[in-house]
Amino acid sequence: PVNYVDFYEKVTTYVAILAGPAQAIDPKADPRTFPFIASDDDDSPFLYEDTASSRAQIVAVNDKLKLSKVAIVGLGGSGSYILDLVSKTPVKEIHLFDGDRFSQHNAFRSPGAPSGETLQTKPQKVQYFADLYAAMRKGILPHDCYLDASNAQLLEGMEFVFICIDQGSAKRAVVEKLVEIGVPFIDVGMGLVLVDDALTGILRVTTCTKDKKDHIATKIPFGDPKPDDDYATNIQV
Repeated sequence: PVNYVDFYEKVTTYVAILAGPAQAIDPKADPRTFPFIASDDDDSPFLYEDTASSRAQIVAVNDKLKLSKVAIVGLGGSGSYILDLVSKTPVKEIHLFDGDRFSQHNAFRSPGAPSGETLQTKPQKVQYFADLYAAMRKGILPHDCYLDASNAQLLEGMEFVFICIDQGSAKRAVVEKLVEIGVPFIDVGMGLVLVDDALTGILRVTTCTKDKKDHIATKIPFGDPKPDDDYATNIQV
């Protein structure tokens, strides 16, 4: 008897044995049908099976991302793409914080392709994205508000937070609250300059953990964008 490493090796071996003769006649013959497989795991946030992770054999690695609550503060050109990536991980709950509406210019700096009819309704950003990803998963919770010192306590209970806002006072309130309660976070920012019809810039990513937070004052800016800043005036970048 053959001692297979696992069921995957056993099944793929038998598939190769059975498919070989057929592929000798027709090279396009393929026993893989890639059927739709709904999720029957009540603990999974996904409505259908994550066959990408199993196909890549990284299920054990992916399980490291099984956090209970993650927050994304700001759903602009950075936060919306972070949501797109985080939504494909087994995070139980993804909390969205933004008080803005999803307007036409947002369609050109966010993942997906909203219809003209959708844009005409001017939905709230958090609700638009919650509805968009509800087709794939559960646990996306919209909070239609901006965070500041008056409501930063809404982040209590989160296991990780992504900060994607550029207003200094609001960012300071969020950062101070996260440091106070010991929640790790990543803050992102960018500086852009338009020179001779060419765009150049610097991207900053700052990580803060419970054990490493003494670098915040020198790494995270808390000033508001200047009115003539290229990032502020050309936000769709």
